[in-house]
Amino acid sequence: MNILQINSSARSSGSESTRLADALVAKIRAANPQASVQRRDLASQPHPVLDEAALGALFTPADQRSAAQAARVALDDALIAQVQAADVIVIGAPTYNFGITTQLKSWFDAIARAGVTFKYTATGPVGLLSGKKVYVALSRGGLHRDAPTDTQLAHIKMFLNFVGLSDVQYVFAEGMGMGPEAVAKAQAQAEAEINAILV
Repeated sequence: MNILQINSSARSSGSESTRLADALVAKIRAANPQASVQRRDLASQPHPVLDEAALGALFTPADQRSAAQAARVALDDALIAQVQAADVIVIGAPTYNFGITTQLKSWFDAIARAGVTFKYTATGPVGLLSGKKVYVALSRGGLHRDAPTDTQLAHIKMFLNFVGLSDVQYVFAEGMGMGPEAVAKAQAQAEAEINAILV
């Protein structure tokens, strides 16, 4: 089993979503001791945003790219290869201002490539990353679950399904900015959810 852990907090340490992602990976490895783990921390290893230069590189035929363009596309290629090689993907995803982080958005932009991770057909797009298990650990300062303010979850669900990652389970830690009692309650609930989905 190959496990890929994506930490998308802007913080390399002290992140609740990363702590939960670590807990998920530890639980999976406890049941699969031979599993290998690749971790990508998007704070300490930031991926460049999708800008005009990146678009120019991606839409230039491979044999016509400059050295700089080839190097930029290779950065995305490396992330795509990691996802393709993974059997299990664990994503730590904090909520920033009601949405996903810039770090996670850059990762999404990197791994979404027509003809590689999804394709267009006469009946609509089809994801090409099927057959993988995904766990997403979501941390929030406030309470947004099942509320109109939860735009983050809808974005993540839509994107993962778009690239064929449809076998997904979610763990929530909410109220992390609402004081010590709320933090303790959120952490206990998240641990219970992890134990429930990973028996």
